[in-house]
Amino acid sequence: MAAQAAICQWPVFSGQHFQETQGIAHTRDSNAIDLFSSLSWTCIPSKSKTQKAKLCSSPMPKKGGIHVFSSNTLSPSMPAELLDAWDDDYNGIVIDSASLPSSANAFAAALRASLSNWKAKGKKGIWLKLFHEQSELVPIAIQEGFDYHHAEPGYIMLTYWIPDEPCMLPTSPSHQIGIAGFVINDSREILVVKEKSSCSCVGVWKLPTGYINKSEEIFSGATREVKEETGVDTMFLEMVAFRHVHRVAFEKSDLLFACMLKPLSSEITIDEKEIQDAKWITPEELLAQRFYAEDEMSRKVIEICMATYGNRYRGFTAHQLISKFDGKLSVLYFNNSNEI
Repeated sequence: MAAQAAICQWPVFSGQHFQETQGIAHTRDSNAIDLFSSLSWTCIPSKSKTQKAKLCSSPMPKKGGIHVFSSNTLSPSMPAELLDAWDDDYNGIVIDSASLPSSANAFAAALRASLSNWKAKGKKGIWLKLFHEQSELVPIAIQEGFDYHHAEPGYIMLTYWIPDEPCMLPTSPSHQIGIAGFVINDSREILVVKEKSSCSCVGVWKLPTGYINKSEEIFSGATREVKEETGVDTMFLEMVAFRHVHRVAFEKSDLLFACMLKPLSSEITIDEKEIQDAKWITPEELLAQRFYAEDEMSRKVIEICMATYGNRYRGFTAHQLISKFDGKLSVLYFNNSNEI
């Protein structure tokens, strides 16, 4: 006797999903029926080569894993619901991550139906943010044509470009931002450090440098980095120069802002995790190192900072202003030596 075969598996629900929702989401049809959340699947043995499956309303057993049915498992009389979403300012769509279907099967069907709907409406770019708890939905979105945009701890952003033309969606973040703090005291001594990590400037006395944190201002990042590495408190005076270079760490571009800082203390306490040593040094000692004779960029930064210290050059000071574009308080750096 031919072996009996079971033909379906149990869809399962993932955990709770969280997201702060912005804008107004399109509400679902109150008469629509979520096929995969209100009904469960059962399997019946096949008595012939033609396998059969039926729906039942019995309680759904809990089972780990993720199982996605093919599109033909939905009854033509029961169309899939559309995903909750809202329009962006560029004739695109932002999918509401907090309202995604709990099962992978319902998500796959709803995503497919929604894409058809958005294409018919002439929409362009689609944005889908999936949190760590929703990671099982990523392969489904990729299969439907979405692509990776960027990722942060806790989530991944996917996009889908509908028009048959070059994609106009903005690319993923392309720059990282760093600072170099030039601290000079009343004795004309510059605060310098020796890096502990292995790099091209290992063993060289140099300015304290580092990356600014997420949502951190350049001026506050400069004072924080100097404090962390040397223990010296400072006050931001002005930004005197910045360097722009491409394809460095993680193939990203890099902006490094050189900032003049006024020391508010003098005692040095180094961060032994990052810094080998730190001290106050004269400009002549600093530039006498072979490194600065060979590194035109670093030498020029020191020369600009010394010119600023001698009042022969003026950089950009920080001014907090509100822009009508976003209504947020932001910082504009400019030279206000002459009244504008």
